[in-house]
Amino acid sequence: MEGRRRFGEVLVSQSPYPWQPWQPGQQQWRGMLASHADRERAVDVLRAGFGEGRMEREEFEERVARAYAARTVGELAVLVADLPQGPVPPSLPAPYAAGAYQPLPRPRTNQKAVGAAVCGLLCVPTLGLTGIPAVVLGHAARSEIRRTGELGEGLALTGCVLGWLATAGWALVVVLLAVVSVAVG
Repeated sequence: MEGRRRFGEVLVSQSPYPWQPWQPGQQQWRGMLASHADRERAVDVLRAGFGEGRMEREEFEERVARAYAARTVGELAVLVADLPQGPVPPSLPAPYAAGAYQPLPRPRTNQKAVGAAVCGLLCVPTLGLTGIPAVVLGHAARSEIRRTGELGEGLALTGCVLGWLATAGWALVVVLLAVVSVAVG
C-alpha cells in the first residue's frame, strides 16, 4: 500500500452528494443522517470505480462495508470523494447508437400524387380541362406508391376521383349536346 492514498486521507467534497453537482448554500450537509438511497448511490459510485480498475478488491470491499455502516452523508462523501461521477465522465459525448436504434427515415411523398391532387383541384376553375391529366397522374402515382412504398395514396386517389368527375361532366355535356343537335334537327 506504499505510494497509494487510503480513502480516509481524502479531502471531503463541498457537495452533500459527491456524485451530484454542488450548489451554493449546501454547507450543513456533513452531519445530515444518510438514507438508504444515499448509501446505495455511494455504493454505485464505488462499483463504477472498481469496475474501471481505480481500486483493488480489498479496498472496494472495505469501502462498501463502510458505506453500508455510514450514519451521515459526510461519511459517505469521504468514501467516494476520490472517484469520478460514474462509469462515463459527464463531459464526454454520448456514445453513438447503432443503426438499428436510429429512427427510420420517413418515406417521401410521391410527386405524381401531388400533381394529381393539384390537377384534380384545378378542375373547378378550369372547367374540367385538367381532369384527364389528374386521372393519368393519379393512376400512375398509385401504381408507383404500391411498388415503392412512398406516401401520397390519398392525394393520388383525390386526383383520380376529381379527374374522373370532371371527365364524366364533360362526357355528359357532349352527350347532351349530341342529343340536342339530333332533336333540333
